Amino acid sequence: MQTLVIGDIHGYYDEFQALLDKSGLADEDSIVSLGDCVDRGPDTPAVLSFFQEKLNAKLIMGNHERKHVRANKHEIKLARSQKISRIQFGETYPYAVAFMSELPLYLDLPDALIVHGYFEPGLPLSQQRATVLSGTMGGDNYLHAHYDRPWYELYDGDKPLLVGHHNYSNTDQPFVYQDRVFGLDTDCVTGRALTGLLLPSFKIVSVPSRANYWAQIQRVYPETNPPSTPVGKAMEWSTDDEERLLRLIDTVFQRANTILLELHSDPEFANLPARKQAKLFSAKAGTDVYGALLNLARLNQLNNTSARKVLKSPEMLSAMLRKLEE
Repeated sequence: MQTLVIGDIHGYYDEFQALLDKSGLADEDSIVSLGDCVDRGPDTPAVLSFFQEKLNAKLIMGNHERKHVRANKHEIKLARSQKISRIQFGETYPYAVAFMSELPLYLDLPDALIVHGYFEPGLPLSQQRATVLSGTMGGDNYLHAHYDRPWYELYDGDKPLLVGHHNYSNTDQPFVYQDRVFGLDTDCVTGRALTGLLLPSFKIVSVPSRANYWAQIQRVYPETNPPSTPVGKAMEWSTDDEERLLRLIDTVFQRANTILLELHSDPEFANLPARKQAKLFSAKAGTDVYGALLNLARLNQLNNTSARKVLKSPEMLSAMLRKLEE
């Protein structure tokens, strides 16, 4: 019997069905979603209904499902992607939220551990923070504040770990770290690919995304646009802006760590004065805005507040993300 574990689907029902077809599953095989099956895509209700109705299909809690649940409890406000999903669900939205509220934070399968976001080293599953497992902004900031290396380099669990949440490879290919951590989010939502992994063989299965529907959908629902900032007032960052900022911060930390690994491949680098090390890092990072963010990451000083100061505005953030996606 096989289990197909799938990265972030984000409402891409056609790609999801294409991946199931390509996987060649038998009736007795199982399907597991790593979370974030909702929001941003063209048919979130159909994707969620699949996991509500199919007996051998399981879904774990991603940060997007968690946002719907928390907003329903009036703990946070819905970001734009959740507002659009609420419109798509229509009268069935309360039932969808009720289903999402019962989702587990992880699945402990015979061949692998399944979580949406991250895993903190040195702690058993029972002591893992919900914000870390589900990949929230708070969990991300917590790990950056307490560890000076990417969390996946520190993973110390007994089984291979399968995660979604971030496209760590920044391509349409999954991220595999030492055959211990498998990142299956390959940005289907931005037009790249939807990826799954078959257990127990660990075979990768992938289908291309048909379009960047998220960009299109935002134009379909103009009523969900964040209000513009009046002239003369301080620049305000929406919840959606903060969500995109977190994506950028994660990308910057990954690039900074890559540069440091390259520099440390030279045995002499560790013996250089701190100022010389910084100069060599800056030579690789550059002196533009992106370079400034990389240097903050090197110093472990990059967070939402410091990133906003460098970027100045949500518009500059958008331009930076577009440049990185080119």
